[in-house]
Formats: sequence, C-alpha cells, structure tokens
Amino acid sequence: MNTADEILALDAVQQRRLIGRRELSPVDLVQACIGRIEALNPGVNAIAATDFDRARASARQAEAAVMRGEALPLLHGLPLGVKDLLDTEGLLSTSGNIGWRGHVPAADNSLVAQLRAAGAIVTCKTNVPDMGAGANTRNAVWGATGNPFNPLLNAGGSSGGSAAALATGMLPLCTGSDTGG
Repeated sequence: MNTADEILALDAVQQRRLIGRRELSPVDLVQACIGRIEALNPGVNAIAATDFDRARASARQAEAAVMRGEALPLLHGLPLGVKDLLDTEGLLSTSGNIGWRGHVPAADNSLVAQLRAAGAIVTCKTNVPDMGAGANTRNAVWGATGNPFNPLLNAGGSSGGSAAALATGMLPLCTGSDTGG
C-alpha cells in the first residue's frame, strides 16, 4: 500500500488480510488513522481522548510479530476506537460526564480487554452523549459530534462518535453496543 488514502479506503477485513500477508504494516495503518483523525476530527469532533503514543508502540510490536512469522490473532494490528462509555486502562474514560473528567481507569473493561487480546490497537475514545443517554452525541466534556455528511446536522445516539469515525474512515474498528462492538 502506498498512500494513507489507499490504506484507509480498505475495510478492516481487507486491512487485516494484508497485514497477515506482510503487504500492509500495522505501523503504517495506525499512522494513517492518526493522520486522518488529526485532519478530520476538528470539523467532526468524533474522537474524544487519544492514545497515539501507545498506539504507535503497539503497532511496532504488532509489526514485529508479523515479521517473526507468529500466529496472529483475528484483529492483529487493526486500530480501534473505544466508545467513551467503556473503561480503558491508562486512558481517560469520562462517559461524557463532567464528574468523570479526570477518570483514568487502572484496568480495561472486559470487552476492551478481549479486543486487545484479539490484537486490536486501542488508538482513541469516541464521543458519546453524557452517560450514553440522549438522542444526540453531545456532552459537557467533549462537546457535540457533527454529522460528517451534513455539517448542519449532528450525530445521533450513544454511538455518534463511533459512527462518525467509521463513516469518515478515521478508524476501521469502533466499539459500541450498536456499532458492532
């Protein structure tokens, strides 16, 4: 794969297949996602807390495992956005609630732990309504998530941040009860 746009035009299944065949570097994939987040998120506000340094380190470890010819788990090397309702070890987890603005969990939620064990690379948190309750993805901690297709509209539901991140190609995977996670 040559460009970030080419990499990010592929779906997660295609990306993972290429990683397994040593045709796509997990480092390049994570960096492409980070670049897209940095370029698009200011206008959409789908991404809340970020963990880019640790994601880059995890991508380097994932690439080393590929190069050693290790058996690779199902989601090996794929960047993941975790809904801000789920605890993530060492990464700000607010549930969009001002009272949780400083909450940095010591352990992952069980779903997040399973996704990491399957090889996913936690890259960031996605925006949610306050405590996940509300028809629109807005809260006092991170603000409102816009609709990536129409800036006059907002992103609805508790997975608005995840949906906007997927729709814009910022990430190939996102968690959430209504986003397939």
